[in-house]
Amino acid sequence: MSSKKQVILVCSLILLWYSSNIGVLLLNKFLLSTYGFRFPIFLTMCHMSACAILSYISIVFLKFVPLQTLKSRNQFLKIATLSLVFCGSVVGGNISLRYLAVSFNQAVGATTPFFTAVFAYIMTLKRESWVTYAALVPVVTGVVIASGGEPGFHLFGFIVCISATAARAFKSVLQGILLSSDGEKLNSMNLLLYMSPIAVLVLLPATLVMEPNVVEVTISLGKEHKYMWLLLALNSTMAYAANLSNFLVTKHTSALTLQVLGNAKGAVAVVISILLFRNPVTVMGIGGYSITVCGVIAYGEAKRRFK
Repeated sequence: MSSKKQVILVCSLILLWYSSNIGVLLLNKFLLSTYGFRFPIFLTMCHMSACAILSYISIVFLKFVPLQTLKSRNQFLKIATLSLVFCGSVVGGNISLRYLAVSFNQAVGATTPFFTAVFAYIMTLKRESWVTYAALVPVVTGVVIASGGEPGFHLFGFIVCISATAARAFKSVLQGILLSSDGEKLNSMNLLLYMSPIAVLVLLPATLVMEPNVVEVTISLGKEHKYMWLLLALNSTMAYAANLSNFLVTKHTSALTLQVLGNAKGAVAVVISILLFRNPVTVMGIGGYSITVCGVIAYGEAKRRFK
């Protein structure tokens, strides 16, 4: 019976992880390019605000994970640095959704392992086996092919999206360097608890300067569309649920399982987005994305075998 309960729990967590990750991506696209809510920095600030509040409630009151306190000013500065990079990657990803289809956005995002390997080599001189590096060739090749076959290709959107992908990989490598000592390591939920408020403090002035009419337009949209505030609240809550479910799935399965599920998640998100937004796709674009996904799978397997 306990075995059945464990299976049900894991399946429920995977379902939550899929629905929250894909849901926040599709809602971001809907709000930013279809709904007329053209404020990616403010939207990211809403996400970070929800993460800060819900992280505090889940850790301090609900005790999902033990609270890990910061032990030094130096540790705080390291987390603040990570938060800045994290902000850049999330804002960049949201901006790109204004210009690119979700399917192409996901294809570009799948190149994260390539940038991770590059930054790991530059920053830590960590070398992988030649087989692992060879697996990255189709990752990049696939995106090049997908770019050529993308009907709605937008150069600025592509540059922002590839920059956001690189920033996400950079944050991953930087986190491994800055929080490498046992005394400074934080689990992902505690790290989110400390990064989120810092991100809000950074994004607030950025919003006021770069999106000065955000309050006026948001209130106007709220009056025009009765579900505006509900969608914004749901979107922000999903952003936190994606982080929480990511942590819980890893805890109850393994990092390898999460990686496999992540590869499938990208494909599911692409199919759903095409059905919802009806964005045109080509055989060349689908082929390019498929090559990239196969490369990511091969990279993960090569890294596991030749570690």
